[in-house]
Amino acid sequence: MAIRTLVWGENVHENKNEIVRSIYPNGMHACIADALASDPNISVSTTTLQEPDHGITAERLANTDVLVWWGHVAHREVKDEVVELICNAVWSGMGIIFLHSAHFSKPFKRLMGAPCNLTWREAGERERLWVTSRNHPITKGLPDYFELEHEEMYGEPFGVPEPLETVFVSWFQGGEVFRSGLTYKRGAGNVFYFRPGHETYPTYHDKNVQTVLVNAVNWAHNPLARIADPNDAPNVPTPKAPEKIVERGPSLHKPGEAGYR
Repeated sequence: MAIRTLVWGENVHENKNEIVRSIYPNGMHACIADALASDPNISVSTTTLQEPDHGITAERLANTDVLVWWGHVAHREVKDEVVELICNAVWSGMGIIFLHSAHFSKPFKRLMGAPCNLTWREAGERERLWVTSRNHPITKGLPDYFELEHEEMYGEPFGVPEPLETVFVSWFQGGEVFRSGLTYKRGAGNVFYFRPGHETYPTYHDKNVQTVLVNAVNWAHNPLARIADPNDAPNVPTPKAPEKIVERGPSLHKPGEAGYR
């Protein structure tokens, strides 16, 4: 069964900025989706900020194996209840990939539990991405490094938790470096952050970047059944303990009663 992938795009700059529109006439989300659709193992659809509930519902997420998220200027416009749905889906086992400025998106900051801040410069400088984990599935088919002639600089320190793996490290023409490909596990969900993708440059037309995106979707997919309620914290009554025990003190709760939250 194909990996059901949903590409979420902010779709703001494409409608307001002529430079962005000329590079991505059908929207950045469409360009990303087209790249993913080149893999017969991936079934892809798109949605944008402007759709009702941003195109994100519990039902849609239940039928999404991997969510790809690009945002920049409208992070605050994403509804908190939608963020909650996304995080619950990730904790349950849905994979998620955050691109470029999505480091400041509400879902990423919620999942990281950190400021996710960094230094930056918009000067169209060369970026060289080095593969730091040669045998990682996300690097399949890539050279030891590849370059993007024009990109926005992101620099360390990057205010995120220590990742499970650092897959890419970037060097920029101005001298800064940045951890540009990071993996995490959140609940049962696989999380990948991939840095390149400033909207005024044709980054998502680059074949190496497209290879990363396809590989990342395949990596992030968890084929196992979703956890029904990742927030469940059941009270296990004494008679149901794996080993026989005798209650030895007073209790605030009745058997089976929900805990405090």
